[in-house]
Amino acid sequence: MRVSIVGTGYVGLVTGACLAEVGHEVVCVDMTYDRVAMVNSKVAPFHEPELPELLAAVNLKATLDLDKAVRETELTLICVGTPFDGKQIDLSYVESVAAQIGEAMRGKDDYHVVVVKSTVVPGTTEKVVLPLLEKHSGKRAGADFGVGMNPEFLSEGTAVQDSREPDRIVLGGIDERTWGAMAALYQPWDDIPTLLVGVAAAEMIKYASNALQATLISFSNEMANLAASVGGVDIVDVEKGLHASHLIRDAPVLSFLKSGCGFGGSCFPKDLAALAAFGAAQGVTMPIAASVLEINRAQPLKLVELLGDVSGKRVTVLGLAFKPGTDDVRESPAFPVIAALKDKGAQVLAYDPVATVDGLDQAESLVDALDGADAVVLVTSWPEFAQVPTLVKGRDPVVVDGRRMWTPDQFSDYRALGLS
Repeated sequence: MRVSIVGTGYVGLVTGACLAEVGHEVVCVDMTYDRVAMVNSKVAPFHEPELPELLAAVNLKATLDLDKAVRETELTLICVGTPFDGKQIDLSYVESVAAQIGEAMRGKDDYHVVVVKSTVVPGTTEKVVLPLLEKHSGKRAGADFGVGMNPEFLSEGTAVQDSREPDRIVLGGIDERTWGAMAALYQPWDDIPTLLVGVAAAEMIKYASNALQATLISFSNEMANLAASVGGVDIVDVEKGLHASHLIRDAPVLSFLKSGCGFGGSCFPKDLAALAAFGAAQGVTMPIAASVLEINRAQPLKLVELLGDVSGKRVTVLGLAFKPGTDDVRESPAFPVIAALKDKGAQVLAYDPVATVDGLDQAESLVDALDGADAVVLVTSWPEFAQVPTLVKGRDPVVVDGRRMWTPDQFSDYRALGLS
């Protein structure tokens, strides 16, 4: 199938590369010349394991010309950002792209399918995207073109693997013909559970999935905070007991039922806030979503509380990316931690194996980061940080473990969330 993908971020580029890998003819569209040049040169524009090798191996093209890309393909995936503006998701990118796709379809005789892959609140595809496509194409949805919604379930750091080996495929369509085209797109994965649902249901499945995962994280953190207040309780032991339940034993979701210093990234914080705001707009209160966000906002600061007085002390913060395996620092717990430490008078030095942040003092290596540190705060559980106990042996800095990556017996002064 000839496929065009608008947007070359984590979702668009990884999806495009994996579709090309299974034999589809894929062209990615981006509005930025440098991004298009990088993709055409088979250079990954962001850090994602396995993506450089995948780009080198597949026949994937990129272009600035959206009109031509749509006219020369059978199906278009919309993979642009939907940031949250504090009150609702910002659909300006989606709306702009939908209008441009509509204009491109105006000069095209063949039936075309437009599929939204961006995360949008229920009703967006049919009430916003579809009317724009009809207006700018002069055609009718259903009769002249198809409209669908196909949510992504990719995690940064494992996006290529998640795309190659999906756990489910959700196809939201306005009619049988649209479903048929989307099913053909995913025919190479015909052994994967596939759900054919309405468009709004597909949109909500994505939000519900992210909300569940974020809720498990905040639930775990709430339990950790309680454990810390009770003498002789370590949340790690409690979590082992939970994980042993036959209800969830060996389930992949267990990775979210683990306490820490909070979630970040481009999805969970934005999507939970958008979901709560959408519920309010519908007249439905969303107390669970609101509580999940509130717990998450407070969690990083508990790391700083564990340190006590840091005025004039050198504190090393390990990890800037919101999770290991990515260079994405959006909504990372590291930033409220660093800000609070500076407010308390600490001298802060950060280190991350991949991520960099302008205007922040960062060490070139883990060894340099630990040299002379009075305290060490772990925010991101990069595998490299397993070396820390050995590297600080004999120096005895205060160690605050925000991810329970280490154990108390590895340090002379070990402090952690969920440890009384």
